[in-house]
Amino acid sequence: MVEPDTQSRPSGLDQDLRAGLLGAAIAVCAWGGGSVLAKLISMDSAAIAVYRFSLFSILMVVWLKARGTTISLHVMRSSFLGGLALGIDVALFFSAVKLTNVVNATLIGSLQPVFVGVIAARFYNEQIRRNDVLWSAVAIVGVGFVVMASNDTPEWSAAGDLLALGAMLSWGCYFIASKNSKEHLTPTEFTTGSSIWTVMINVPLALVLGQDLSWPSNTDWFWLLVMTALAGFVGHTMMNWSLVRIPLWVGSTFTLLIPVAASLIAWAALGEALSLGQVLPMALVLGALGMIVRNQQATA
Repeated sequence: MVEPDTQSRPSGLDQDLRAGLLGAAIAVCAWGGGSVLAKLISMDSAAIAVYRFSLFSILMVVWLKARGTTISLHVMRSSFLGGLALGIDVALFFSAVKLTNVVNATLIGSLQPVFVGVIAARFYNEQIRRNDVLWSAVAIVGVGFVVMASNDTPEWSAAGDLLALGAMLSWGCYFIASKNSKEHLTPTEFTTGSSIWTVMINVPLALVLGQDLSWPSNTDWFWLLVMTALAGFVGHTMMNWSLVRIPLWVGSTFTLLIPVAASLIAWAALGEALSLGQVLPMALVLGALGMIVRNQQATA
């Protein structure tokens, strides 16, 4: 009887990798929940971004202070590129949604893993197997079907699509900046610094664009606080923490779960109907991402 060669096969996910994958999954689900909460806030989209990241910045500064860390010039300088990328992404995406239909804006955003995957393979020497590329493509196609089945907004604008493309590239650059930050900052320091830069970028942009930054109502404040805790503290902190433990392209691919998570949370919390045309591609996305996670055993 031939004994199995147990040394040549992985015994399971490395503990650090396993934790990173779980953290990325939690982060994108939190971001999906943030998208649903935005529907409960009666404010302009840019105003939501400004107040949300302002609250988030205060929360993170207090959190760091409680742990004996202060926001230094080093932190702000080292997080500038990440904050610039995130600030531009927020501004461009909200503007894109105003101009073009949500289907186009979201579909263009779902191309982010392709952009990040190319960068990860070229500059970070991350080995992306052919099977993982195929499963990533399946997940992207699945997201496309989810979005198209969820929204039939007829408006379209070439300018809006270009803004969505810029938002996608900026979102990818934020992931890259987060990956690079581990050489200079802790994930918490990077998250805090980039959120402060996001506020500093979006306040003048909102004023120039004529956005209403009036003081929110009590109800809006409540949902802003919930959004800040969920999409901000949980989402950004967990993803930045995970990106130093998992391949860059894997974290990027996990963002394909955002529209799936948003649809499921809206169904559970707001009673929004889910059609068979939405559920089937959701299962496709989840299955494809599950195969990618399974394939990470070979890198553990």
